[in-house]
Amino acid sequence: MFVCPADESRYRSLAFDTMSTLLVRNASVVVTMDDDRREISGGGLFARDGWIEQVGPTEELPATADEVLDARGHIILPGLINTHHHLYQTLTRAVPAAQDAGLFDWLKMLYPIWARMTAADVFVSTQVGLAELALSGCTTAFDHLYLFPNDARLDDEIEGAATVGIRLHASRGSMSLGESDGGLPPDSVVESEEAILEDTQRLIETHHDAQRGSMVRIVVAPCSPFSVTSAGMRESAELARQYGVHLHTHLAETIDENEFCLEMFGLPPLEYAESVGWAGRDVWFAHAVHIDAAGVEWMAATGTGAAHCPTSNMRLASGIAPVRAYRDAGVRLGLGVDGSASNDGSHLLAEVRQAMLLSRLEASPTLKGGPLLTARRALEIATRGGADVLGRDDVGYLAPGMAADFIAIDLNQLALAGALHDPVAAVVFCQPHNVDYSFVQGRRIVDQGRLTTLELEPVIERHNEAARRIVNG
Repeated sequence: MFVCPADESRYRSLAFDTMSTLLVRNASVVVTMDDDRREISGGGLFARDGWIEQVGPTEELPATADEVLDARGHIILPGLINTHHHLYQTLTRAVPAAQDAGLFDWLKMLYPIWARMTAADVFVSTQVGLAELALSGCTTAFDHLYLFPNDARLDDEIEGAATVGIRLHASRGSMSLGESDGGLPPDSVVESEEAILEDTQRLIETHHDAQRGSMVRIVVAPCSPFSVTSAGMRESAELARQYGVHLHTHLAETIDENEFCLEMFGLPPLEYAESVGWAGRDVWFAHAVHIDAAGVEWMAATGTGAAHCPTSNMRLASGIAPVRAYRDAGVRLGLGVDGSASNDGSHLLAEVRQAMLLSRLEASPTLKGGPLLTARRALEIATRGGADVLGRDDVGYLAPGMAADFIAIDLNQLALAGALHDPVAAVVFCQPHNVDYSFVQGRRIVDQGRLTTLELEPVIERHNEAARRIVNG
């Protein structure tokens, strides 16, 4: 069993130190994303024990607190929420053989490399991916870990996340349909359904925390129709509902997947998902690119959500998700950076910009069907939308009773020069940048652009060593 390095154990406690009261004041603008979508000039917030008590103009807030942040010249936003990622893939960014391949060929090239991972690799890749997310404004992240070679366990990811200090929805993913049975992954990386379900139950009972403000939740997440048996999909859904946890899988990402489902199951992806019990507010699909109008209406009617991953969909030439149709129909929609081997980055604020721009490309042939996706709507997908997809009622916007999860960006920087006519739009339209401050449950995770919870230099060194080892064999 892997144990996190002793020299990093101190970061776990440091990440959760908190003051009893926190006052943020004098922000150029506070973007609340509350029910009224208020934007408060010269505003701030007051929190106690990690929970917001007041949001409003600075003069209406208490004058003192145990911790005070003068946010003059900064914009305050709710913490961003990532609804799809594969943290372990930070180890295989820009692998030469897989740089110019579509999804299925890309996976076949990388499965043997990922099969060399160990528990220590899962731990350090979690640190790297979540640190990158935290610096880009993410305060809550979902991760999809679906293969467990050698001695790796989901517990290793949870341990790694604790050293960074942002919220984690960790999924016990799985693959049970190997090449010999008609699936895509090699038999060496698949598991039996019995072993998958047993470990999933253990993880839920050990780690899942359903309380408001929880730092760790477990998601049941068979990988995809082309790597999991129908029985595995069905039994995973039954187990998740027995424990009241959420369900996630890849679906309708590429044309190849559509053809696979028709040949293997006699149904296109969405109909196949419905046939194995995958529908409802406890379900969300990654990508959901190739969904027709009837499918969009079905997702809206059933409450089934989607994680939109624009950069990955471009990187792998998968297509453009029907974001406008989803929003028009009321489909629950979040944003995902996806794996760092199909995005090669984990910058969530950059993904907000990509979502806005790609939706405009989708609309470009006619420019009909309503207004373009605005910067504010893109931010809404990354905040309130992500919270809704993950089933959280404690994050996603700034209001009394919500967790004090927020970020601050200095507006007085080169990338934003000349754009302050509308600072809210500026942080999306202009060149993406890291945040200057980030707070999770009132705890300062990023301070003046630096991660407070983890010393990154030795982590990066270990991570690069691990990446060389698994890629070079």
